Amino acid sequence: MLIELAVRDLGVIAELRLLLGPGMTAVTGETGAGKTMVVDAIELLVGGRSDPALVRTGADEAWVEGRFLDGDREVVVARAIPRNGRSRAYVDGRLATAQVMAELGVELVDLHGQHAHQSLLAQAAQRDALDTFAGVDLGPLTQARRKVASLVGELGRMGGDERERARELDLVRYQVSEIEAAGITGPDEDEELGTEEDLLADATAHREAAAMALEALSGEGAASDALGTAVSALSGRSPFAAHEERLRAVAAELTDAAAELRLAAEEVEEDPERLAVVRERRQLLHDLRRKYGDTLAEVVVEGERLSQRLAELEDHDRRAAELDGLLEAARAEEREAAAVVGKARREAASPLAERVREHLAELAMRNARVEVQVSDDDPGDDVEILLAANPGTPALPLAKVASGGELARIMLALRLVLTSAPPTLVFDEVDAGIGGQAAVAVGRALARLAGEHQVFVVTHLPQVAAYADAQVRVAKRSDEASTVSSATVLDDGERVIELSRMLSGQPSAAAREHAIEMLTTAAGEKGR
Repeated sequence: MLIELAVRDLGVIAELRLLLGPGMTAVTGETGAGKTMVVDAIELLVGGRSDPALVRTGADEAWVEGRFLDGDREVVVARAIPRNGRSRAYVDGRLATAQVMAELGVELVDLHGQHAHQSLLAQAAQRDALDTFAGVDLGPLTQARRKVASLVGELGRMGGDERERARELDLVRYQVSEIEAAGITGPDEDEELGTEEDLLADATAHREAAAMALEALSGEGAASDALGTAVSALSGRSPFAAHEERLRAVAAELTDAAAELRLAAEEVEEDPERLAVVRERRQLLHDLRRKYGDTLAEVVVEGERLSQRLAELEDHDRRAAELDGLLEAARAEEREAAAVVGKARREAASPLAERVREHLAELAMRNARVEVQVSDDDPGDDVEILLAANPGTPALPLAKVASGGELARIMLALRLVLTSAPPTLVFDEVDAGIGGQAAVAVGRALARLAGEHQVFVVTHLPQVAAYADAQVRVAKRSDEASTVSSATVLDDGERVIELSRMLSGQPSAAAREHAIEMLTTAAGEKGR
């Protein structure tokens, strides 16, 4: 229930604060005074679309705030609409998205704008009304449809074009064979082969370099002879004992190095055949990297992926047959769920039509006949409400026969039937296009709804306003500089004045007596 509404700089409203109670509240005022702005404010609080044009002239930002009582907890929602930039939403003082606010609003408020009853012309709205009345559980059907769609999608991803699938199969089979045939030994194979190629390619030069080094170490006039001469010169001379020892160690190391170099040189052999094999292998690995990855590790990973795809393609027929079986079963489930929904809709069509007709009789459409048609094919998605407003006329779709006032009353009759709704119902000029006895009937119907919900109605009809438990007057004052509207909750005396203005345009004595009579009559009917 909306218990407090605060508005600042919205449209013609400079500042407004209303404390609201349960039951029915009527918002009245002269045409153009800004009554609809109060509904716009509530709509903004439940996630309605913001428009910078709503910001009052001269203000930088409009602000709307509402305090709701949801069971035992209070919920405070607010909306800021800047003249420039995006709107901001708050729930209990914390920033929120408009989507979050809208989801919360669905639980708190059901808002019927000036043209909301026009939505009844849409087949989806008529179907939703029937489903709500019948308590149709669409869950199994929705789940079955999702399952069917998922299986159809999987079949589609497997490839429906047999020729295209055959071409892909040949390509993937060749790619897998090419990678497997290469027999990659590891991610470092190419580096190892590069080292071997370098050795083989320069085998002669390597051997010549080793020979020159050995000649320098061991040949005539070599380093070993010079070291031997130095050791002999220092031998037995105590001041140079340490140096003699070091030189002897160097000489021994030199001898070992020369021996190892000789062995290494002997192992370097020219092998043109092996060199050709290594170079061919490296070219093969280069080609694989060019096709399947920047590194051999990536080539291996790609090979694994292609092998998996090859298995899928080769397993296509078996998997396709399996999916076809699953799809057939899922479609059978869908048909069963659709049949349950279709049966529930058809069984509820006549009772809904009768209930709506009963309420239309109370809304000054006693001779109206209502039919709810449901298509024969399951799940009966084609739902249409037909109306014969007068005796002797055929029942036709609402769009062809219902006037604006009749649509408004049918919408209200549906709301009376479909009592499961959020705690607060807002009606913006639901009485448009009607008057006289029909207006009285609408007032009675709204008052009846107010027994189970908080009802907030913008109206220009005194017959409707008289049935309200509280009345808010929106008044506009203008000067040369600006136009500002304000809203006031009226006491009993002020309600008489406002109703008399609505009756005759000015609070005359006769109009006041009529207003008092209307209030007394409405109060008596509500008290019964």
